[in-house]
Amino acid sequence: MVNWSLILSEIQNGNLIYGALYTLGITAASVTIGVVLGLVIAMLRLSKSPWLRLPATAYVEALRGTPMLVQILLFYFGIFPLLGFNRAPAVYAGIIAAGLNSGAYLGEIFRGGILSIDKGQREAALSLGMKSHQVMRFVILPQALANALPAIGNEFVTMIKDSSLVSVIAVSELTYRAMLVAARHYEYFTMYVGIALIYFLMTFTTSRVLARLERHLQRGLAA
Repeated sequence: MVNWSLILSEIQNGNLIYGALYTLGITAASVTIGVVLGLVIAMLRLSKSPWLRLPATAYVEALRGTPMLVQILLFYFGIFPLLGFNRAPAVYAGIIAAGLNSGAYLGEIFRGGILSIDKGQREAALSLGMKSHQVMRFVILPQALANALPAIGNEFVTMIKDSSLVSVIAVSELTYRAMLVAARHYEYFTMYVGIALIYFLMTFTTSRVLARLERHLQRGLAA
């Protein structure tokens, strides 16, 4: 049976609320890194130079081909100590690993968005005297980002759930806090039901907000 009073108690004392906010903070930071990195990766993947394109392709394949849990563990127990960051907070390793993982997926999303724009628009802009970088900045990218927004939103929602993986390195987000409460009260099923509901509320609300933003941007482009 679910001990609803325990869930309510942990919500009221702020334990689970703080964990949920921490989860959203990790998600926002990771996706921000992913967006910036994804744009860079997309540009490199579209480059005609193999010296730029091949390393970017290798990055995407490596990050998409390995579990994010393994990447988090590698960063926290391998790369951070190697760089001398032994005392750095675990959350930094989690955010960077999640951000790099997100960048690989968003890079492919942005690349697809850019390729979806009709080549005639680029040719028309060039014929008007615009430089190649101006065409990309003012003509191609705004439309590509708008087209890719549903996929970006999906990545954000996915990252809310995947951020629970940083609990393995003792980052005090929602899942980690729930595990501590469960161990203290021997109410594992109860706490997992509780955080499942909280994760659902976060992802559902985020999906609705992003859907409204998408409609707003689409109306702006159509105007």
